[in-house]
Amino acid sequence: MVLQYPTLMFGASVPFLLILIQVSSCTLKVTGYIGQDVTLPCTYDAQANGILSFCWGHGKVPQFKCNNMILSSYYGDVTFRESPRYQLLSQVTQGNVSLTILNAQRGDAGNYGCRVEIPGVFNDHKINIHLIMEEEIFISDEMNATGSTNEEILGVLLNNSNIGRIAAIFLLTIILILIITGRKVLARRTTAPQQFSIFTVENIYNTIPVDK
Repeated sequence: MVLQYPTLMFGASVPFLLILIQVSSCTLKVTGYIGQDVTLPCTYDAQANGILSFCWGHGKVPQFKCNNMILSSYYGDVTFRESPRYQLLSQVTQGNVSLTILNAQRGDAGNYGCRVEIPGVFNDHKINIHLIMEEEIFISDEMNATGSTNEEILGVLLNNSNIGRIAAIFLLTIILILIITGRKVLARRTTAPQQFSIFTVENIYNTIPVDK
């Protein structure tokens, strides 16, 4: 009896350990922009498992299936789609079952879950995604033009008022530099004659004969 007790405990713990090891789940953070398409990633090894069934839903992936299902596929064929905005634009046959939300809006933000039904007990591949929606950053058409150089982009950013301010600052800087340089030159010119006159007077004084 004493020897059988640890054996029973080990046997009872094996299924629990298998559940912890075999369930594959992770959480990702995705940022989308309002008015643009956003893709929620979800992939699996199709070469090892073949084409499998999967589903997408609002909220985190539960113990079975998907919460608030928005799309489901049965071995490659889409069997349910809540809205035409939910599309599979990736290579599904190669294991990329990422969900693309067309023309995403602020209301699309939140949690999403992807479940890929891999054969076996507790083998399903699960991915939880938190989608954040932000305002779209608008860039002028001049910047989006093909082949735009840095000089062209700089020209778009600098309007007439900015150019005037920069020119005024540049001119003021040059004036200050000229004033400082002129003062240094004048200071040198004024000190040089004084030194020369003192030196000359001393020489003249030394050359005058003194009557004894």
